[in-house]
Amino acid sequence: MAETTRMPAFPAGFRWGAATAAFQIEGSPHADGRGTSIWDVFAAEPGRILDGRDAATSADSYRRFRDDVALLAELGVDEYRFSISWPRIQAEGRGPANPAGLDHYARVVDALAEAGISPLVTLYHWDLPQALEDEGGWLARDTAARFAEYAALVVERLGDRVNRWITLNEPAMTSLQGYALGELAPGRTLMLGALPTVHHQLLGHGLAVQAIRAARPGAELGITNNHTLVEPASDAEGDLVAAGAFDAISNRIFAEPVLLGRYPDLAPLGLESFPGVEDGDLELVSAPLDFYGVNFYNPTRVAAAAPGSPFAEAGLPFEPVEIPGVPVTGFGWPVVPEALERLLVGLRDAYGDALPPVAITENGASYPDEVVGGRVADAERIAYLDGHLRAVHRAIEAGVDVRGYDVWSLIDNFEWADGYTQRFGLVHLDLDTGERTRKDSFDWYRRLIAEQRAG
Repeated sequence: MAETTRMPAFPAGFRWGAATAAFQIEGSPHADGRGTSIWDVFAAEPGRILDGRDAATSADSYRRFRDDVALLAELGVDEYRFSISWPRIQAEGRGPANPAGLDHYARVVDALAEAGISPLVTLYHWDLPQALEDEGGWLARDTAARFAEYAALVVERLGDRVNRWITLNEPAMTSLQGYALGELAPGRTLMLGALPTVHHQLLGHGLAVQAIRAARPGAELGITNNHTLVEPASDAEGDLVAAGAFDAISNRIFAEPVLLGRYPDLAPLGLESFPGVEDGDLELVSAPLDFYGVNFYNPTRVAAAAPGSPFAEAGLPFEPVEIPGVPVTGFGWPVVPEALERLLVGLRDAYGDALPPVAITENGASYPDEVVGGRVADAERIAYLDGHLRAVHRAIEAGVDVRGYDVWSLIDNFEWADGYTQRFGLVHLDLDTGERTRKDSFDWYRRLIAEQRAG
């Protein structure tokens, strides 16, 4: 249960927000010249999506975005983090911008402005145009250049009204789950052969930063990385080595090039150098940022890979194991709020002055919510959010410069390969009618924001 004591006061100017992603909520996959994305293709393959459903309707937010803005205004948030669908802007991932696609997002931004809500726009939240995947996707260095051109088109149109931009969302998940393990689009199973996608995404980030800075020198730019606090299962040397390797491939290969201009040592994985890096790349990748986005859901306990396990068979030295004695979310993810505090303090300690101000760009939990008597009682989610916000506050007290918090997610949505089996929203979505029902967590978050503003 959530603590009964009042939430401590966050610093003046702390931004409260909620987050979504285009493919997960928009629907209308064929509207106004939108092209096909890798997720359209992946979701259409039998067996890829747990419940067999697709995102053709989802929350119908392409048409109902004003309903979403009204919910945000009711919450009283300062900002709304949402993403642009690349295939809506360039159907084939290259060439001139599609005016209808840009017009749609201009209307979204204008509606937010009317409601007094600041847009925080993510340029890439996993929906790569399928035409680019057909040419190699993020395995191809050219995709980085295509991404920068797309970013420039969006910023040219919206940059007069949008000042804060995120280049990439969770490149780790694209590389590790999309290209290495095949769990997410595009469904490739390349294992360590997926590593070039890490560098090409980060190079795309660097090129996009360069392009946006040239077009809008005053824009605030960041990247969002998914981070997990990695702990060894024991003090045994094998578990310590395994945890170090897992930390490197899950966290550090995505953070250190951006913050320090170098890749970590991957010798434990049998690699002497990082594939795909050319002269001058890391200078682009590590260009200074205005904020660093952190998505956090849970910690990970790691042991040495057991002989015969899928991890050992793949040549990996690590294997995630259960954290005993803690509650879990609907996804089965362990709920350990203090892990977020330790992660944030650890980032500060590891990167020092190289770490820009931090924004928590996603944090939330899925539970099997139901509407009963017109109400969704989601006490577990409230407890999760309460605990993690208190952890953020403790990190701030410890000296970490955290500037904002975006709850994931505003509304139940298409949860990637899990379809609609996992509900993260503050707002319940009826999949058949599209009806939106505010959960108890919605009211809790609304009251929290109001209390924080009141001081």
